[in-house]
Amino acid sequence: MVTWGIISALMATVSGEWSFYILRFLLGVAEAGFFPGIILYLTYWYPAEYRARFLAAFAVAVPVSTVIGAPISGLSLGLDGVLGLKGWQWLFILEGVPSVLLGIVTWFYLTDRPEHATWLTAEQKAWLASRLNAEIAAKQAVKHMTLGEALSSPKVLMLSLIYFCFVAALYGMQFWLPTIVKAFGLTNAQTGFITAIPYLFGTIAMILWARHSDASRERVFHVGAPFFLTAIALGASSFITDPTTTMVVLTLAAIGIFGIFAVFWTLPTAWLSGTAAAGGIALINSIGNLAGFGGPYLIGWIKDSTGSTANGLLALAVLPLIRGFLVFLGGHESNVEFASSERAK
Repeated sequence: MVTWGIISALMATVSGEWSFYILRFLLGVAEAGFFPGIILYLTYWYPAEYRARFLAAFAVAVPVSTVIGAPISGLSLGLDGVLGLKGWQWLFILEGVPSVLLGIVTWFYLTDRPEHATWLTAEQKAWLASRLNAEIAAKQAVKHMTLGEALSSPKVLMLSLIYFCFVAALYGMQFWLPTIVKAFGLTNAQTGFITAIPYLFGTIAMILWARHSDASRERVFHVGAPFFLTAIALGASSFITDPTTTMVVLTLAAIGIFGIFAVFWTLPTAWLSGTAAAGGIALINSIGNLAGFGGPYLIGWIKDSTGSTANGLLALAVLPLIRGFLVFLGGHESNVEFASSERAK
């Protein structure tokens, strides 16, 4: 987080193509380990029966950061001339510094395992450690996978492709939504506030959908159904020209996208543990994040070719549609995920 924040703030110093390429590459390097590391870290703290809701509590930062950040970004662009800097430079500085500060806090405050946490009682530590150890034992009783087996597992590769389609939809909308909204004839500040609306509803949906998944102990429908909602909404948005209706449909797409986010990560963490979990989660995240380039690029290429962003959204809708079917076909071993909690009863 510290290096990520510093490099992000240094984007304000970009003066040409090569400085942009270098800093953007270093930003990707700094960012690479954060998300898979957090997903793995949360498996050290939360048993399977509670995991979706707490993954959502973490992942909700993605839409919330846009709800808060989009208006701030719009207002930051109006800081042209303050201390001799452009508005876009202030945007990078103001949004990079908090990561540095929170990275320092994290380093000194968080612990690797519950048993080392000073803010838990001895009873809480013992209960949590016993539940988590029982969960690991239940997974390994089914199959103790090595790192190599996890990286070559067809199931891990399938989840990687599914996550690729999720990320393509997420980044495609995230990068191009401000452009779509700006085309309504709004100012930068207005664009920031309107762009935040789908993410606000996505935030609420993510929390409620994850809690429902935990309560029902069901994962496949809770991942597959939002994929279909996202595909239908993105496809429908390409045929709509009215600004209000467009925002309603894109809000539905955001609800689908963020409904997937937290629950998806319960699928690999349900049966992977130890170094296999570390490698498997990292591989899924790495392959998936290739869509961080592919999704926005696809929309941009289609927009340049056809003159319409809507056509790009229509093409993007095909990916979640296909992966929705794959989620249902792949299934999920709930008996493995919740084995330890059943024994505890």
